[in-house]
Amino acid sequence: MDLSNLHRAEGSRTDRYRRGRGHASGNGKTAGKGHKGQKARSGAPRPGFEGGQMPLYRRLPKRGFKCRNSKDIVGVNVSSLERFEDGAVVSVDTLMETGIVKNPRDGVKILGNGEFTKKLTVQANAFSASAKEKIEALGGKAEVI
Repeated sequence: MDLSNLHRAEGSRTDRYRRGRGHASGNGKTAGKGHKGQKARSGAPRPGFEGGQMPLYRRLPKRGFKCRNSKDIVGVNVSSLERFEDGAVVSVDTLMETGIVKNPRDGVKILGNGEFTKKLTVQANAFSASAKEKIEALGGKAEVI
């Protein structure tokens, strides 16, 4: 191996321009910064700065409140679990396969609304008290994952 065989690592070079290397490079003289002006200097203004004018993000009114810690839980009623066979294991994945849940988002909670007649092992992120009671009354299991 010698210096003529060396190559840079694959993907290490992101910028293809060699700035300030003369006119023939296509990026010589002003090095792609145009002629003088604020953006030609180091320390150009931050993104969103509008030259002292009140910036857009401060002109628009603030509306409402969005809690960062809130979770978007999908509720599934016990009555919709009737389509599974007796003794089946029902998880979030099987709920998605059958089309009961399209997008589980931050979790699935089983709710106790409706009639329920099957013995199932249900695995979900949360259960309401009435849902857990209905599942276990028929000999099934309510497992929190």
